[in-house]
Amino acid sequence: MSNWKRLASSPLIAAAFLMATSAIGPGFLTQTAVFTDRLGASFAFVILISIILDIGVQLNIWRILAVSGMHAQELANTVLPGSGTLLSALIAIGGLAFNVGNLAGTGLGLQVLTGIDTATGAAISAIIAMFIFLVKNGLQKMDALAKALGVLMIGLTAYVVHAADPPIGLALQGAIMPEKMDAQAVITLVGGTVGGYICFAGGHRLLDSGVKGVAMLPRVDRSAVTGITLAAVMRILLFLAALGVVSQGMPLAANNPAASVFRSAAGHLGHLLFGVVMWSAAITSVTGSAYTSVTFLKTFHPSLPKLEKWLIIGFIAISAIIFISVGQPVKVLVVVGALNGFILPIALGLMLWAAHGKGMLNGYAHPKWLTAFGLVVIVALLTVSVMTLRKGLW
Repeated sequence: MSNWKRLASSPLIAAAFLMATSAIGPGFLTQTAVFTDRLGASFAFVILISIILDIGVQLNIWRILAVSGMHAQELANTVLPGSGTLLSALIAIGGLAFNVGNLAGTGLGLQVLTGIDTATGAAISAIIAMFIFLVKNGLQKMDALAKALGVLMIGLTAYVVHAADPPIGLALQGAIMPEKMDAQAVITLVGGTVGGYICFAGGHRLLDSGVKGVAMLPRVDRSAVTGITLAAVMRILLFLAALGVVSQGMPLAANNPAASVFRSAAGHLGHLLFGVVMWSAAITSVTGSAYTSVTFLKTFHPSLPKLEKWLIIGFIAISAIIFISVGQPVKVLVVVGALNGFILPIALGLMLWAAHGKGMLNGYAHPKWLTAFGLVVIVALLTVSVMTLRKGLW
């Protein structure tokens, strides 16, 4: 039991769950349902490719941060003065906008469970999130919340998969021999899993826990892969649940496809379970986004680290005020969603530059295969982002 307790309290496990639950937000649930409806069993192949790319991204970024011992913006500024400030601004703006969407998700989840309006539900959730950081050892409480709700989401979704009775054989066939292929879906999943602030959530949590240095790289690697694995398990379960529904000819509601998956699979109980999963996904993304965004802001001045918890609380409060004042943040999320496509290649490019810059990491030799992975993701994301801009989605 003592070994289990040590494992559960490990900063490596905490970082993995923080990364995974930051990724599993309202958009994650919706994307999975929408693409399953569009691609059917072939979406399994898209998920498989995106998982491989996600692992490459996380291993690159987490390893480089751990060896440097610096937060991403500090390392970026050593590579190219001013680039860390730009990266911090992009992460903070994107994190704030997505937090508005995350709070909308908490409001929707509580509306399903209690019937209250989404604005009230978002306000209640924001207060809960702020309280987590107000109490003693707030970061440890955030870690505990991510672990508990992460396990809960996976367990509840597994039940819905059982109720949906998906065609497993068809899904396996789709993973190996897809009938349809959508490159933009791959990039969307990569951006939704490790884009924006998410790719730094676990890496910065490890640094703040004192996990750094070349000697720690094997543990850092395991933590990064564990985080992606947790997010992948949730993605696969959601895909199987949705596939079970659509393969039976049941349509998904356009306004809330993820909710219709749960309801169609398990009736009224499924609808309530969706409320729990939506709230859990959204509240953990709220805390993850606020914490990670502030890790980029607190290095701007020596006095800011002492105010970290108040900066996080203020970040959540501003997000709540924007949502309650503006309402559904659809237009904001569309703009920032496109912006998010640029953040990852910029951030990853700066990290790879630091890894291969002469004398940057005290002789550390970054694996060539990881660099190749990173370059593939950079080119792919930039290509799709440019295509998105040319279509005029901004």
